[in-house]
Amino acid sequence: MQILLTGATGYIGKRLLPILVAQDHEVICCVRDKNRFYCPEEFQKNVSVIEVDFLKIETLNTIPADIDVAYYLIHSMSGSDDNYDELERVSAENFVHRIDQTKTKQVIYLSGIVNDKSLSKHLSSRKKVEDVLNNANFAITTLRAGIIVGSGSASFEIIRDLVNKLPVMITPKWLNTKCQPIAINDVLEFLSKSLLNPVTYGKSFDIGGPDILTYKEMLLGFAKAKNLKRWIYTVPIMTPKLSSYWLYFVTSTSYKLASALVSSMKVEVICRDNKINELLGVKPMSYEQALSRALIKVDEDKVVSSWKDSLVSGRFSSNISAFRKVPKKDCFIDRRKKEIENRDFTIDRIWSIGGETGWYCGDWLWNLRGFIDQLFGGVGSRRGRTNKHDIHSGDALDFWRVLYANREEGKLILYAEMKLPGEAWLEFKIINNTLYQSATFRPKGVWGKLYWYSVWPFHGFIFQGMLNKLIK
Repeated sequence: MQILLTGATGYIGKRLLPILVAQDHEVICCVRDKNRFYCPEEFQKNVSVIEVDFLKIETLNTIPADIDVAYYLIHSMSGSDDNYDELERVSAENFVHRIDQTKTKQVIYLSGIVNDKSLSKHLSSRKKVEDVLNNANFAITTLRAGIIVGSGSASFEIIRDLVNKLPVMITPKWLNTKCQPIAINDVLEFLSKSLLNPVTYGKSFDIGGPDILTYKEMLLGFAKAKNLKRWIYTVPIMTPKLSSYWLYFVTSTSYKLASALVSSMKVEVICRDNKINELLGVKPMSYEQALSRALIKVDEDKVVSSWKDSLVSGRFSSNISAFRKVPKKDCFIDRRKKEIENRDFTIDRIWSIGGETGWYCGDWLWNLRGFIDQLFGGVGSRRGRTNKHDIHSGDALDFWRVLYANREEGKLILYAEMKLPGEAWLEFKIINNTLYQSATFRPKGVWGKLYWYSVWPFHGFIFQGMLNKLIK
């Protein structure tokens, strides 16, 4: 069976792909940039990749006409555009226009629970996309989920940050809003079992776990799972803007995502019924079980995907391929090299850089730079990295974005997503028995040049120290 998977580089898409491959389907992955898509070698005989931008209708011609089922997993609520709801509508209309020209029998759409009369902009946008998909010729199956709990999910990471960092929390009153969380494993089971299942055609279903909890209860549940004592007090005086800043500065979320979440968290997201559980033979796990599984994955460093690796978690608004060629003209470049003693050791060190491992030299300076960036509305260094020893093109790495990562070649290129009066690259490459390390900065105007000269005195300490530690 041929299946079209949109959002293949997203949190859900990365986890759904192995399930579809295990069922021996032929999966066509839609991505905006092929260089951002990582496909394990064992999947490659079942997977093909096409470049599609659903905001550009002319690119949709690459979608083959003989597909059987399509998964629509495209969302934009944390993007840099304030009119993301309009962009989502256009994407859905372009998708329908092309899919109606194919042999597609069914489209499966993962949406949000939209049962409240007063919806946030985010949830209202999801409902509008549903309406667009419902007007097409194919059979549509809509699965509506609330809070998704799994290692790397936005909800899980925000909860983890808040509980781990704050023994006492003074919180906004929307923490008393009720919701019905669902484990990522259950979401994937609903998505896979809906595949060409006639009982789901032309219908929408709410999917959720067995527990109805307030956000406060979810935070305390996480604290219990971690054996932490936490005290939470809600106050009625926190405005939406203050609440957004509270999430932004304490957690790893971007301000845009924090604003969208605060708006949505005022709305109860509770399932109308659970009839789909019986129809598909799914028994969702409890919130406690979902947390336990997620924490095990984190502890074992087996997080399959993370919302932080999405481009919308940083400053990228275009394909990463456009930045992979590190410029030289009109740039300041700090070049260093050193003969290596053990190639495998050095590559392991490079591939583990950032996150919990740190930068091997002057970590306090890296953290200070991240904090300053956050004060000015940048990404800061809160994102860390998804896996401790494994990275791929497109991954987030503190305030960097991985542009290129090839272990066999011994080459890694990072691009700075912090707020700068210019653009910055950090590159490592091994040629023969020598490690070449270069920091490149392309300034914008006078302020860019002043910035370079202001940080230049620290380069000798930071970059030379890092180079030495990568080798020994």
